[in-house]
Amino acid sequence: MTTRPGKQLDTFPNPRPGRDYAIHFDCPEFTCLCPITGQPDFATILIEYVPDALCVELKSLKLYLWSYRDEGAFHEAVTNQICDDLVAAIAPRRITVTGKFWVRGGITTSVVVTQTKP
Repeated sequence: MTTRPGKQLDTFPNPRPGRDYAIHFDCPEFTCLCPITGQPDFATILIEYVPDALCVELKSLKLYLWSYRDEGAFHEAVTNQICDDLVAAIAPRRITVTGKFWVRGGITTSVVVTQTKP
């Protein structure tokens, strides 16, 4: 496995697919760039999901989140993209991704994206 940032999310089989249980990730060192000014935006990304058949592998998640460091993205767009990419990789029963962005211009932003499997 690489140690360079990238968009690939590796997975592994859910060890208890017959049971609903939640997995929580707290990623307090997320950074991306403001698409207008190019200045860094700092955030804590919180991920909670109930796995179905697959779970996301932690190191690949770290490298995935790290890959945003040099990309310009609005808070709303990047939080939705993270959710979309996780859903595409693991098809969880339920997922919530929260982006808690630090103060910029006297305003903090929190974006909460939730998706439930039909």
